[in-house]
Amino acid sequence: MARKTTQGFWSLPAWADKTTLTVIIETPKDSRNKFAFDPKRGVFELKKVLPAGMSFPYDFGFVPSTLADDGDPIDVLVLMDEPAFPSCVVGCRLIGVIEGETTEDGQTERNDRLIAIEDHTHSFEIVKTLSDLGEGFVSELEAFFVNYHELSNQQYRVLGARGPKVARAHVDDAIRKRKKRR
Repeated sequence: MARKTTQGFWSLPAWADKTTLTVIIETPKDSRNKFAFDPKRGVFELKKVLPAGMSFPYDFGFVPSTLADDGDPIDVLVLMDEPAFPSCVVGCRLIGVIEGETTEDGQTERNDRLIAIEDHTHSFEIVKTLSDLGEGFVSELEAFFVNYHELSNQQYRVLGARGPKVARAHVDDAIRKRKKRR
């Protein structure tokens, strides 16, 4: 009898230790392909292909054992030296969150994006908070999410960029939501 594979990612803790966030990479940096984990089948699948000239600026994934307002695990953009691959487990330090909301067909829901630094990076080693990246860098990340959602006829409105304490509160809230749903 085949083992059920869907529990693997979901059973990982959101926090590997007090400061290390667990992230499962879905889409690697520079990819035009958007991958997403399908928990029912236990596989990563191609969800969409971005148009020529547009790609993910950094690795994109989710935090296991969490549930965001959109019904999925909370999203994370991971800054690191080289791209990972779909299903790679990465330890990160949380530096902030881009708070936002998505509107589609007149329905609006929160859709915050955590920003994290991979634990072994060299390029972002000294970055501790989102503000350390600079306003221009953060504005480019926000613009990516706005443009990305426009491709799916959705509107993404940035509500603000906040630091690591607020980001951690988002994670802890998403952990509580996941526990309630079980």
